[in-house]
Amino acid sequence: MTGLDEDSLIADMFAPLATDAGADALGDDAATFAGGDGDIVVTCDALAAGVHFFADDPPAAIAAKALRVNLSDLAAKGAEPFGYLLALALGEGASDAWAREFAGGLAADNARYGVSLLGGDTLRASPGGGTTIAVTAFGRVPSGAVVRRRAAKPGDALFVTGTIGDGALGLLARQGKLCALADPHRAALTDCYLHPDPPVAAWRAVRDHARAAMDVSDGLVGDLAKLCRAAGVGALMDADAVPFSQAVAAAIALDPANRDTALTGGDDYQILAAVPPEAADAFAATATACGARATRIGAIEAGEGVRIIAGGNAMALKDGRFQHF
Repeated sequence: MTGLDEDSLIADMFAPLATDAGADALGDDAATFAGGDGDIVVTCDALAAGVHFFADDPPAAIAAKALRVNLSDLAAKGAEPFGYLLALALGEGASDAWAREFAGGLAADNARYGVSLLGGDTLRASPGGGTTIAVTAFGRVPSGAVVRRRAAKPGDALFVTGTIGDGALGLLARQGKLCALADPHRAALTDCYLHPDPPVAAWRAVRDHARAAMDVSDGLVGDLAKLCRAAGVGALMDADAVPFSQAVAAAIALDPANRDTALTGGDDYQILAAVPPEAADAFAATATACGARATRIGAIEAGEGVRIIAGGNAMALKDGRFQHF
């Protein structure tokens, strides 16, 4: 496909269709609607073989990734997840054994995250087509309590949970492109690619203390820029403060270009949050109590765009984001 850009595709063609206030003009990763005693938050992400996963990845891992990338969106809105819909188009070669392993992966995550399958659809992909999975996930928040990107304000502290770059460098490891890296580090990164571990329980920290938040799926730098555009603000990020795992740090030591990949490459599914300065300590403490380390990496500021520093100096990055079109 030519002449398409994902951001403009959404803004120009689909946002005009999102007339309900709960859709937030498609400026966020989730929509809300009234649901009894509170609001329901709903999000949808799709994964395609050859784009988001390899056809020969373990079926249980593919299932877990399909669910988890949606649960990370809910957590970043301060929503407690409770269920999901599944649309599964099986590609050529899919077998009964594959489907059973896939269902087993979902069952394990149902128990892990306290969610359940609510319905959906199954079909055969077109001839020659690969498996495609679409999950629509639902969470709950008190009325009016959803945490939006556009709420960030100058002076807010910037936090990110977990570590950054494991998914992007894990993909390189899965592709056999980090052969010089020590085996334990390469294995750890490959596992992060196969089994992303979003801080789903950290919805509590987001709801209680964050002013704005989103999940990091398309790269930390690019997603921070999206949050800033939505809120009409700028940001200063200290690259030296960004948390890296031992495996990512080892890859960067091997080749400094891997730092650009880690900061821009995506597939982290961690939470990026703008937190009022007076709530910064409480946000970090609550995240820790939920099993998610939160690291302060910068601040929201007036203006526009993202300024990045390293060693106190301005830093330029090579953008490693994957572009669909």
